[in-house]
Amino acid sequence: MSDSTPTPNPASTRLSWWQNEDWLAVIAAAPLIAAVVYGWKFKLPSLTWTSAADISQVFSSENLLAMGGTSGLLILLAGVILFASLGKRMIAFLGGACVVFALAWLAQTMAANAQVKALGLEYVVFALGLGLLWSHLLPTPGWLMSAVRTEFFIKIGIVILGANILFPELMKAGLPGLIQAALVIPVIWHITFRLARWLKVDDEFGVMLSTAVSICGVSAAIAACGAIQGDKKKLSYVTSVVLLCAVPMMILMPWLVKWMGLNEAVAGAWLGGTLDTSGSVLAATEMVGEIASKTGAVVKLSQNVLIGVAAFFISIWWTLRERDSNPNAPRPSAGIIWERFPKFVIGFIATSLVFSFLLTPETVKAVEKPLKSLREIWFAAAFVCIGLETRLSDLFKLGGGRPALAFLGGQFVNILWTLLLAWLLFGNILFPAK
Repeated sequence: MSDSTPTPNPASTRLSWWQNEDWLAVIAAAPLIAAVVYGWKFKLPSLTWTSAADISQVFSSENLLAMGGTSGLLILLAGVILFASLGKRMIAFLGGACVVFALAWLAQTMAANAQVKALGLEYVVFALGLGLLWSHLLPTPGWLMSAVRTEFFIKIGIVILGANILFPELMKAGLPGLIQAALVIPVIWHITFRLARWLKVDDEFGVMLSTAVSICGVSAAIAACGAIQGDKKKLSYVTSVVLLCAVPMMILMPWLVKWMGLNEAVAGAWLGGTLDTSGSVLAATEMVGEIASKTGAVVKLSQNVLIGVAAFFISIWWTLRERDSNPNAPRPSAGIIWERFPKFVIGFIATSLVFSFLLTPETVKAVEKPLKSLREIWFAAAFVCIGLETRLSDLFKLGGGRPALAFLGGQFVNILWTLLLAWLLFGNILFPAK
């Protein structure tokens, strides 16, 4: 019997908004964004270093106070927001979160090294690595694991990410990018999903893998997981595969650009459309040139803006699919689709709309750096959590390696299809330079 045969979900347990991490992530992100917009100036540590001689400056008392002060505020905020679900575990959560955020800052410090930056390695790779090292070499007591709130942390970061998705900027500079995203996402999603089924990977896994490959990696996979109420272990697997694949691609693809003699605009569109994290796009395109960096950023932005659209359609499709395979499943309705829709995406879209149309360009520019720093702290903490809750031996057993093959196969097709579209759209073929 094929693994793609759907299994009926247990009866839905509707959570109140104050128990739903999607809404809680929006509630946590909103005051942070508002505080920065209204002038909150928190101290940012200076993490850049070149050699061992600089380490003492990185870990100076001033920097440590900045890290500790910001982390303490974010941990306290998370604790208050999660109070209803934590209950008596609040003290354990606060203690565990201190360890998680300390590892998150260490990951960011490692990634801030000049040589590491030259290689294009991102803080998320180090955060995942530190979490994995801890989980495999050190004890993971209950008090520490009570702070492992991967999705909650990363959803807060995604809501804050909406501040960087500016629609006027996108529409002014990104028509070819939007066309590329619109042609890449459905084609690559469908091919990856069919490949996953051919490899007998279950549909739940297939949806997360296909969405990660076709849109923008981890953020899209989390939105897809929320839309289908998927298995968190499978989400951790997809996240790990995305990051492990991103590193060699980020290093090899700029070399391929030069070997093939692509112009910078085509190269940027290709890298922006295939690399799965914004940081890896920036690192890879900077190795090519300034035009490549600008084009890559527009293309990646075009994909990011479609996270909400994808989540909406996946919610509808998954609900209809369950009804087809199980006559006893709830009849598709607006209520069922709303229940499945990942609510944090609403926060992401709302943030984007506010920053696009309600704030002045000067304000948006002024808050860009502090909001980016806050987003990266939450993301780093989330990837530490992924490492802490992941056992590599379990990942290798999950699906017998077939999900990884499906991801790699989909990514291979993605590289070829996106290269063709980038050449047509950015190579003066369909849109000749004036």
